[in-house]
Amino acid sequence: MPTRWSDDSAAARADLAACRELLRHGSRSFHAASLLLPARVRLPASALYAFCRSADDAVDIGDARAGLARTRERLAFAYAGTPLPHPVDRAFARTIARHAIPRALPEALVEGLAWDAEGRRFEDLPALRAYAARVAGSVGAMMSLVMGARGAEALARACDLGAAMQLTNIARDVGEDAAAGRLYLPLSWMREAGIDPEDWLARPVPGEALRGVIRRLLDEATILYARGRQGVALLPPGCRPAIAAAAAVYAEIGREVERHGHDSVTIRAVVRGRRKMALVAASLGAGLPAKASRPAQNGPEALPEMRFLVEAAQNSAVAAAPARPCGAAWWDLRARLLWLLDLFERLDRRDRGLRQAWPPGGARPGWSRDAVR
Repeated sequence: MPTRWSDDSAAARADLAACRELLRHGSRSFHAASLLLPARVRLPASALYAFCRSADDAVDIGDARAGLARTRERLAFAYAGTPLPHPVDRAFARTIARHAIPRALPEALVEGLAWDAEGRRFEDLPALRAYAARVAGSVGAMMSLVMGARGAEALARACDLGAAMQLTNIARDVGEDAAAGRLYLPLSWMREAGIDPEDWLARPVPGEALRGVIRRLLDEATILYARGRQGVALLPPGCRPAIAAAAAVYAEIGREVERHGHDSVTIRAVVRGRRKMALVAASLGAGLPAKASRPAQNGPEALPEMRFLVEAAQNSAVAAAPARPCGAAWWDLRARLLWLLDLFERLDRRDRGLRQAWPPGGARPGWSRDAVR
């Protein structure tokens, strides 16, 4: 069996450092937000996200079919306790063993990536939510297990929040996806608005009818954010600020789309560093004892499309000692917040420099479907 991630071995530390480095360059949003997590959660979460990110890249870059086959092979070896000789695979194997993450959760993610690879489109909202369950709800459920929140209510809310973020990504990336021949908006909504999906994809323009479809999608995301935020109080106190911050920043992306008149064909909504700083600072209160809410009870049931994720996580046995409290002193949270705000400021300055270097109409570097995963 693989060494547990918490074992203080030089090899385990090196593997985790490699995961953090991968995310620092390839998933800046997660890398930044994870700094608000306690180390005992941040480390396995980094291993989890690094694996998910590498699986996404394997499908998006090069031969998608070969990438899917390779990812499934990596999963099989990891769950057999014999990960492939790569830092991400070794760290991921330790994480799934330590936190009893059932194989059905990462397999759901891979299934969603397969839907991407085949260019699947979605007729209605339930079909789109089924996709969001796989590519984002699955990651939310895995993160909930890493944080030690294994109850059905916490898991359902984690899936809601992941799906909300995915719908936000879809609303933001309509133009970028169309340029790649992808269409994630519900086809029935487009037809109801008088838009022929195939005709629009051949000539994507931000007409008023399409704006209405995007507005409708963001309304659905708002409902899911409200459901998802109910689960923050179910998390250990030290984990709450990071999740509250992630929800706040992603929801702000949707508001940016709204400020642009729901035109995400010619404009890509971006939340600037200073606004992120304000949102993250406001989230700090989610982890303070005076602000901690009483855990919600008897909240809404898991959405039908997410239920299989909750059931799989609930049925997994805890293979190690119970999770230690995920607490953090308020001064430690403030220190991490200051570090994070400084990082946002540096990233914002870097982005401004990149934008000044872009040729008119040229491709913008670093754009990807950097979703919850």
